[in-house]
Amino acid sequence: MDPAQWMAQLQQGDPDAAERLLAYYDGMLRYIVGGILDDPHQREDCLAEVGLKLWENRARYDPERSSPATWLTALCRNAAFDRLRKLQWHSAEELPESHPDPSPGPEELLLQKERVQALGRALNALSPRDRNLIYRKYFYLQSTARMAAELGLTERAVEGRLHRIRKKLQKQLGGEPL
Repeated sequence: MDPAQWMAQLQQGDPDAAERLLAYYDGMLRYIVGGILDDPHQREDCLAEVGLKLWENRARYDPERSSPATWLTALCRNAAFDRLRKLQWHSAEELPESHPDPSPGPEELLLQKERVQALGRALNALSPRDRNLIYRKYFYLQSTARMAAELGLTERAVEGRLHRIRKKLQKQLGGEPL
């Protein structure tokens, strides 16, 4: 059987299919979580949470929109970032009541949405190699050293490529600093 068939079984309520999917993609999931969370206990908790989210959200999976690997990658990445935000939030001091509300207003939300769309178009215009570097660095928060080791490059070469890609994106996005 392949992951697509396991997803179909999972959507029909087969808990064994979830276990097979998690075992099949275990290395990938650990790789993603390892780049975001430092604490081994937090990583394990996050992976357990991914299993729970897989089961709870199984009806939301659409094979027309993504592969099982892509869908699990997104679930895992989001779970890891949620956990990281919770850890950072708990370590932050409480704001005084006189502090203004930091949430963005409607205009700012619209501007953010437009910037996200423009960035998406600019990223799609990059070569697959360049897009891979950007995703590794800023989407999966991988260190330059890890990227260099896995890609067979020097750290300086990775930093240079990232610098050139950022300049290219900056130019495409109208000169706004990245």
